[in-house]
Amino acid sequence: MAKIKTVFTCQDCGYQTVKWLGKCPDCNQWNSFSEEETIKPVSSKGAPKSIAGRESKPKTISQIEVEAVERYVTNIREFDRVMGGGVTIGSLTLIGGEPGIGKSTLLMEVCGKLIDNYKNERILYVSGEESEGQVAQRSKRLGVKNENFYIYNETNWQNVLAQVKELQPKFLVLDSIQTTHSNQVDSAAGTLTQIREVTYELMNYAKSYDLTCFLIGHVTKEGQIAGPKVLEHMVDTVIYFEGDQLGQYRMLRVMKNRFGNTNEVGIFEMQEKGLVEIKNPSQYFLEQSLAGSYGRSLTCILEGTRSLFVEIQALVVENKFAQGRRTTQGLDSNRVALLVAVIDKYFGIPLSYNDIYVNVVGGMKLTSRESDLSVIASLLSSYHNRAVDTETIFLGEVGLTGEVRSIPMMEIRLKEIAQMNYKRVVTSKRAAADFKGKFNLNIVGIEKADELKKLLFQ
Repeated sequence: MAKIKTVFTCQDCGYQTVKWLGKCPDCNQWNSFSEEETIKPVSSKGAPKSIAGRESKPKTISQIEVEAVERYVTNIREFDRVMGGGVTIGSLTLIGGEPGIGKSTLLMEVCGKLIDNYKNERILYVSGEESEGQVAQRSKRLGVKNENFYIYNETNWQNVLAQVKELQPKFLVLDSIQTTHSNQVDSAAGTLTQIREVTYELMNYAKSYDLTCFLIGHVTKEGQIAGPKVLEHMVDTVIYFEGDQLGQYRMLRVMKNRFGNTNEVGIFEMQEKGLVEIKNPSQYFLEQSLAGSYGRSLTCILEGTRSLFVEIQALVVENKFAQGRRTTQGLDSNRVALLVAVIDKYFGIPLSYNDIYVNVVGGMKLTSRESDLSVIASLLSSYHNRAVDTETIFLGEVGLTGEVRSIPMMEIRLKEIAQMNYKRVVTSKRAAADFKGKFNLNIVGIEKADELKKLLFQ
């Protein structure tokens, strides 16, 4: 009989110790240790010993035949682009997001499209959190009524694997990986050991028999997928489903993709009939803007290979209290404070004595610095009560000495700006010299940020 040993495992990083600790010495998380029983490893009968399902030997590069990646197309263009052109056969895709954001709805719609396009294939939807009736009600609401769509309410991995072997589906949805547990591990569902064991066995089976899997993962209060990081390393694709639960705007962002580009973004709108893809996101962000209003300007950001036009709004009002208030949405408040200081120093405007509010329209979150010029333009427009030309795009990073710097991937942005029929681009002097005459645009280059004032209100 195998000897049983009790260890305490950190549920965030996997650090193990023989006694309980209040703080993990590896990842510095508090109250993250859970007691688990470990036994001597035994051979698993649920999956082949190797991913290939057979013994293999090392080969040279010339001996290996490169196989073409086969994909299933869902005809949901936003989803297919995020996945790299479609769902890869035999891949594992992990989708995480806040509770109620629409993860199950998204996968249900994906299943509906797949079963409509490939009518001879079977799909098994395993739900460990909802009853079969709840899943069936959602599927009927979304129009998924095919006879090859199977719903199974189960949390035991061995039972799920038995049904997979019996039905032999082409697609498997596991909702969620944290509620699925294995009999071979003596610990509670959702612990590090359980998640690691279930994912490993699922990965071995999927790679051996070309089973395409979708896993739904819970997220922590910090917004990261719950469980060990090894979960994200084992799967092929990691996708985060983001957005405001109270709004209708959703973003599908890929963080890891072995079969496509990372940092791609798909944009959806939550409606009564389900998720509807936004085919022209720039128009979606800009179509409700008031003509002739001041305190707003446009910039162009990159999300993966996609160029998006977003509007940055600023409101500068007289301070009624002792200290000026700073409120930002979609931008780092420290970055905005830095740009306000630049305006104070080099523009000769006492902007810091005012209350300042900055917002990125549409719920976008900007983490890069290509929007610095646009933020300054919006602040100046609001302060002087003068509107900025709506056919002008601002692209450039602003430094602490007031200089305007170039930004990466400029050619891609300028190409998209020209296609959208904008007339003028304000950017760094270096970028203007590099791309002058290459596009049907009036590219204005400035060396210092204080040149914006004359350029905007001449």
